[in-house]
Amino acid sequence: MQCEFIATPVLTSQFESTEKNRPGGMVHSASLRCREEACLLGGWTLQAALQPSPMNNRKQGVYDLLKGIETGDPAAVKVVNENRYIQHNPQTHEGGEGLAQLFARLAQTNPKVELVRLFEDGDYVFAHTIYDFSSVRVGFEVFRYEGAQIVEHWDNIQPRVGDMVGGETRADEHHLTESNRQRVTEFIEAAFVDKRIAADDCLSSDSFCEHSTSMGIAEKARRAEYVNLHRVLVEGNFVLAVSEGRLEGKHSAFYDLFRLKNAKIEEHWDTTEAIPPIEEWKNTNGKF
Repeated sequence: MQCEFIATPVLTSQFESTEKNRPGGMVHSASLRCREEACLLGGWTLQAALQPSPMNNRKQGVYDLLKGIETGDPAAVKVVNENRYIQHNPQTHEGGEGLAQLFARLAQTNPKVELVRLFEDGDYVFAHTIYDFSSVRVGFEVFRYEGAQIVEHWDNIQPRVGDMVGGETRADEHHLTESNRQRVTEFIEAAFVDKRIAADDCLSSDSFCEHSTSMGIAEKARRAEYVNLHRVLVEGNFVLAVSEGRLEGKHSAFYDLFRLKNAKIEEHWDTTEAIPPIEEWKNTNGKF
């Protein structure tokens, strides 16, 4: 079957949601069908790849904010408008302890924070991260700006198993941002939500690199129940799709990052996080 898309409406979520300001274990052979040189680099070595390209003020603000968890620098949190800040991590309280005090307390535990990738789409900045606190985890962080300050935050974090973060880090082909947004939107709807096409049909057959260590993209499209595509964020040839559904019966959030080349998917990274029952949430903003 060819990778041909027919645009269909995004399905309405079956799950309760209170989101605001929405914009348009076992390790498998992750290097299968992947050029060896494309998958060699690990996340802890990729920070240097961010340095040659100067970051704008918003990207720099997110970089400094996340590194502030590591350093405890109170200046790092000045980018956040705490009076308007909306927190979408359901396991985190809003209000109470200020961010500067929180970061100072966390820094005493000697955490390690590494930003592997950092992208921007309009008022949104999104990052691919590694956290080493009491355990090592990989995550995606999404921040929404109003002017020069961050006013909203989403994330999706899971334990790190294997590498999970290797591969290309720098966005290019910025002129293709909107076409890549449409292409991945249609791909998620067709392969994951409606299951009308096989995910394999949209991969770069000679050079696709799978970085997920839990399951490959084709297996994920078959096994996971994607119900609602909430958000698609893009910078050039990197596209982050934020979806909601179920995996093995658990209400889950799926964050899938793709790198495209010649209208095909060249690389794929992801995190999957189970969403706690609503009665266990520590804020009322919803995961999405």
